[in-house]
Amino acid sequence: MASDLPYRPKQGEIPTTPGVYRFRDAQGRILYVGKAKNLRARLSNYFAPLHTLHERTRRMVTTAASVEWTVVSSDVEALQLEYMWIQEFTPPFNVRYKDDKSYPYMAITLADEAPRVIVTRNRKIRGAKYFGPYPKVWAVHEVIDLMIKVFPIRTCSDASYKKAMATGRPCFPGQIGRCGGPCSMRVSIEEHRAIVDDFVAFMAGGDQRVTRQLTARMREAAAAMDYESAAVYRDRLSAVEAVLGKSALVLSDDTDADLFGIAEDELAAAVQHFVIRGGRVRGVRATTIEKELDIAGAELVDQVLQRTYGGADAADIPRQVLVPQLPDDAADLEAWLRERRGKNVTVGIAQRGPKADLMRTATINAQQALLLHKTRRSSDYVARTQALTDLQEALGLAEAPLRIECYDVSHLSGTNVVASMVVFEDGLPRKDQYRSFGIAETSDDTDSIYQVLTRRLAHVDDAPDDSVPEATDQGEDVVVTRQKPRFAYRPQLLIVDGGRPQVAAAERALRDSGHSEIALCGIAKRLEEVWLPGEEYPVILPRTSEALYLVQRLRDEAHRFAITHQRKRRKRDITTVLAEVPGLGDARIKALLRHFGSVTALRAASPEEIAHLPGIGPKLAAAVHSRLIAR
Repeated sequence: MASDLPYRPKQGEIPTTPGVYRFRDAQGRILYVGKAKNLRARLSNYFAPLHTLHERTRRMVTTAASVEWTVVSSDVEALQLEYMWIQEFTPPFNVRYKDDKSYPYMAITLADEAPRVIVTRNRKIRGAKYFGPYPKVWAVHEVIDLMIKVFPIRTCSDASYKKAMATGRPCFPGQIGRCGGPCSMRVSIEEHRAIVDDFVAFMAGGDQRVTRQLTARMREAAAAMDYESAAVYRDRLSAVEAVLGKSALVLSDDTDADLFGIAEDELAAAVQHFVIRGGRVRGVRATTIEKELDIAGAELVDQVLQRTYGGADAADIPRQVLVPQLPDDAADLEAWLRERRGKNVTVGIAQRGPKADLMRTATINAQQALLLHKTRRSSDYVARTQALTDLQEALGLAEAPLRIECYDVSHLSGTNVVASMVVFEDGLPRKDQYRSFGIAETSDDTDSIYQVLTRRLAHVDDAPDDSVPEATDQGEDVVVTRQKPRFAYRPQLLIVDGGRPQVAAAERALRDSGHSEIALCGIAKRLEEVWLPGEEYPVILPRTSEALYLVQRLRDEAHRFAITHQRKRRKRDITTVLAEVPGLGDARIKALLRHFGSVTALRAASPEEIAHLPGIGPKLAAAVHSRLIAR
């Protein structure tokens, strides 16, 4: 069975986003490169029973020793990255095209009297301006269809153009609105040339002027309640934004750079190293780092660069190194790299444009890698057992804490205070037993901790009903035993997010509830210190210990769950308030929250800013603003 392949990843480890996957053999050679709109769904096909697979696929998966993937932001980027890596690595199991065609380009024939836009694979058209390459022919046609809505230039053939200009009758594409050249009899040659120049300028640099102009016109039309014109501008703006969504995976041909995306927490970090040569992503190298010391940010970047280039050949060091944060000794690093390469090297941050987009893609992949590392580590039975044993010894417990509950408090400037309870059993999360608490009145976090634990501990002594008769159509003597409520299960260890004050409040709740026998500790985020009740100094767990990793994961999960619940409450509250405004339905409420991005931004907006949103006039905007201010 292919399901027994030792390198098969677990279903939950594979993301459901678009991406490119690679199968490698035991020597690291890439056997196959493929793309997917949904990586999890696509890769699961390779791990079906062997006898159901095609012979070639079966040979590939049994020859491979590992599978890896790279997440991208769109299906088009997946197509482009797949193409680049097939050309780069020539995997033996990928299809080989005998004609070895390259991808199609968009070309504007600037040497013509009335330039036209065409799809071509020919890179030798005299005087033509090229854009691309694009992953598929349909992709370049799609871009042209979008562009001619904003910049109506000529699309008809040279024969159609000559005939139309000679007869004075519009060309056929012009008659059906598919050609905007002089042959459509709507513009002069000079006017058309100006539109072509705008077309080229926009495609060359993604000129944001057009976007700003269309946005301003759309808002003016909406404010004047001219919704038909506003809809036209909206459609044009959508077309422009769709074209601007070009792939970050294709940079200028002279770009040679290494780009590092980093995701980290207190105990580990994941690094995604994108190797860019000739404007293309030639390779991705992934590294996971266990932090021996408390390093983060700029210091971590410094160590990553030293580790990457310390033993590298001069040919492997590029002209530009892009990082998420500049090290403190960036100038010294540049001098060191320049000496090793023998040529100039710059270390910088990608702040905008395609490089910044690619940095975001690398960072997303690093976050996926860190999550995968933590998931695999927590699912390791030996590591979990070691973590519970180490925690027992460090906290002086009589037995290993098989059931641990962790609590965190979340609020927004003292409002919408909520708390979370997450449960781990045998070192694994039991999400079906998570609980959230609303706190109506509280003075501070310590009071919130006390309230929540008092409410939770009141259920520890809940006894289950022995049995409850239940009338069914199977007979009157049927008796159903009622299970003990899960909320009543007694934990061996309680963990609170915080230091000595939070632990003291939790200890008071245990004492007042009559459950001082339950072990207690707190974890302070700044130095990952573990605090015990009544102790003057914290317990310092080794940074690489499984016990600290488990406690940290509990704290992070409690924090995530509390934040999620708190945000839901805020959104529900503001939605309820907005629903009270006459004329404001669900669709407009969603549009408001989506446009402003947050409740805070919406409250800070003026009536004029609210009125800029399509479908909301000045009167409705004033009503929304008044309702939010009144609240």
